Amino acid sequence: MGLDKILAISGKPGLYELKAQTRSGFVAQSLIDGKKISVGLRNNVSLLSEIAIYTLSEEVPLREVFNKIKEKENGGKTSVGHKEPKIKLEEYFFEVLPDYDEDRVYASDIKKVIQWYNLLVDKGITDFDSAENKEEGEAEEASE
Repeated sequence: MGLDKILAISGKPGLYELKAQTRSGFVAQSLIDGKKISVGLRNNVSLLSEIAIYTLSEEVPLREVFNKIKEKENGGKTSVGHKEPKIKLEEYFFEVLPDYDEDRVYASDIKKVIQWYNLLVDKGITDFDSAENKEEGEAEEASE
């Protein structure tokens, strides 16, 4: 499962997996405790596959940031926790994404990225590439 089925819901802790669509919204299951909730259309919901981090030159998709963290940590959890002091979080993120825009990426954003990455790794979701990218990659391999 890629990031295209994982949701961040404003006002609710953790991440959720999209389970089903309903007439008035959708049903999501918490990755933390497994509880299912009904989410209305009024909630502010973000797909992780649609989130990007500002850098000095462009916006980098969250999946690429997760892949860089995965590479740095050899597929394991991060060496810093999301509750570390701001300076430690910024140092860590600078190692992962050296050209991130310090004026537009706040410590709270870095905390979320680290927390989300660790939660996904705990749940065994370490394939951060979207389904579209896989299909493109397979098509390129087939044409070679």
